[in-house]
Amino acid sequence: MVREESSPGSGSPRSAASFVWLLPAAVIAVATGVSVAMVEASARGPVAVFGGVSALFLAVLGSEAARRGRVIEELRRTVAARDTALARRHAETAHLAGTLLPDAVQRLRQGEFPEDVLASLTAPEEHQAVVRVVVDAVTAEEDLRESAQRAFVNIARRVQAIVHQQATELRAMEDRHGHSPEVFGDLLRIDHGTALIGRLADSIAVLGGARPGRQWSRAVPLYSVLRGAMSRIIDYQRVELHSVTEVAVTGPAVEPLIHALAELLDNATRYSPPQTKVHLTAVDVQSGIAVEIEDGGVSMSEEARKRAERMLRQAQQGIDLNDLGETPRLGLAVVGRLAQAYGFQVSLRSSAYGGVRAVVVVPQELITTVAAASGLAHGIGASSVPRTAVPAAPA
Repeated sequence: MVREESSPGSGSPRSAASFVWLLPAAVIAVATGVSVAMVEASARGPVAVFGGVSALFLAVLGSEAARRGRVIEELRRTVAARDTALARRHAETAHLAGTLLPDAVQRLRQGEFPEDVLASLTAPEEHQAVVRVVVDAVTAEEDLRESAQRAFVNIARRVQAIVHQQATELRAMEDRHGHSPEVFGDLLRIDHGTALIGRLADSIAVLGGARPGRQWSRAVPLYSVLRGAMSRIIDYQRVELHSVTEVAVTGPAVEPLIHALAELLDNATRYSPPQTKVHLTAVDVQSGIAVEIEDGGVSMSEEARKRAERMLRQAQQGIDLNDLGETPRLGLAVVGRLAQAYGFQVSLRSSAYGGVRAVVVVPQELITTVAAASGLAHGIGASSVPRTAVPAAPA
């Protein structure tokens, strides 16, 4: 390493040290002169020649050693300069990877324009070029995602329009043929299938960033909301509706809550033995209303529970189509998006029945009194919903 006190070209000890290598030659030369003066005349020639050759050899050797010392010193300074440059580049690269790129991506996801993000950068030109490439890639990915989501929503809206038309015609047919039990039962089964198709179309719309298709202008009793959710799954007859607190859900939150509960009920019935029941309950809690869904399936391991809750959290930030696959993940993704949009709190725990207990907490601001509720969300006909000990809410 280079010493700080020996700066080059300052007449310092380093310059003097460069000539230390000549001292042995000088000593030999002096010794030779003294020896020539002291020896006999016949021996002076050989002594002078030997001493001169020795002094010259030492002088050449010292000169070469001094030259190599200077080369080594220069190499040390070069290595030190390169080490400093590498350390600086390493720090800049760490700043690029740890600060510039994450900050640029985060700002893009928060809605800032790419031009504004790039204009605010203060970094070396090569780092700006790297950030520019990343920003372009992220922008292209976001554009592709938005395009896919718009396509999802457009497809979902078309299906919803068809389902709505079919549901309207089926309601009219139910009114006309209500006196015939066989025809009425067939119509109810078709109506139920139409409701399932509508729920799937709503799921596609929600994953595309839109809200469910149906809108409710009036508050609906919670009991009716729960029955509406039950009517949108295949195995609705396995669901037992227990005690329900006497409150109502405000109009804008009715359809999102029905859809979220239907997705959780569908998972509960799909992944529990067919001979078991799924228990549905709603109770008052400090922050609002807690709707509990418990099944008798296989209890979730701690790893599976954490994975499911991570899916719920990720769905609140955006849906990656590559992460969607089997039905539970799709349903949880829909529930996560609805929870983020309407303030629901969703948690998954082990059930007292040995399976999974899903709890959806509806915030207090989405709850009102039954007296203010005039809507009805029972879904398909009354006979299509399993009987419970709770009396039906008035229409």
